[in-house]
Amino acid sequence: MSIRQTNFDLKEEIRDYWSKRSQTFDLAFGHRIPSGPEFDAWQQPMRDHLGPTSLRVLELACGTGEVTAVIHDLGHDVTALDFSEAMLSIAKAKHTGKERLRFVLADAENPMEPDGRYDAIICRHLVWTLTDPAKAFGEWHRVLKPGGTLLVFDGDWAKPTRLGRAAAWLIRRIDRFCGADRHYDGAMSERHSAIMSALPFGAGLRPDDLVPQLTQAGFIGFEIASHGPIAKAQRRGANLRNRLRTLVYRRFILVAKSAGVSQGEEA
Repeated sequence: MSIRQTNFDLKEEIRDYWSKRSQTFDLAFGHRIPSGPEFDAWQQPMRDHLGPTSLRVLELACGTGEVTAVIHDLGHDVTALDFSEAMLSIAKAKHTGKERLRFVLADAENPMEPDGRYDAIICRHLVWTLTDPAKAFGEWHRVLKPGGTLLVFDGDWAKPTRLGRAAAWLIRRIDRFCGADRHYDGAMSERHSAIMSALPFGAGLRPDDLVPQLTQAGFIGFEIASHGPIAKAQRRGANLRNRLRTLVYRRFILVAKSAGVSQGEEA
């Protein structure tokens, strides 16, 4: 049954999906960020694009607070936002007692934060889930200071690369002989794929899809950085199945700057 045939609207279906995954989310490969090479690899793009000065950072869709730790440990003041109470409760417990950190229950598409409050916005694996990207990007531009930085970690979860198709074939063979990984819910699982089919970026997410929409929202100065160093760090110490998972989809890091006013405001 497709999502459009159920009693849930799409937003509630997405919230319910992530809430149900909250208790085991950190057990799934690629979500927890262990200390060491992988933690350092996630931090490096933030060092490169945010600089050494302590900034006011808004993290959208913080989930269980893994990326929150990466940002916070660089010395930034972090507001971590998620619309799943289940995810947020785990993140809060993980970071109990930390200063320069607050958690907010809110929708990343409508964060309801003050105009021009933040120096930077960071999100991981969020953009593909947006139900109204144009609205979301306008809101993100609104809450950023002029010249603020948007840092997006995401990927094309709909279309495996050529190498990725071979890797996915091998993963299926491993699942058949060794048993499925009960904590991993990849893009081709029934519920995940049903959600994807109803989303604006369900057919795939590439930087070329994002830049025009972000430009319309008022962003400028785009850079596309490689996700390769993170994937390389994830493969260190991983089993064969998880090493193969880093090869299936094309992932990317997109960086943009907030212009002084959005194009809509200039008109």
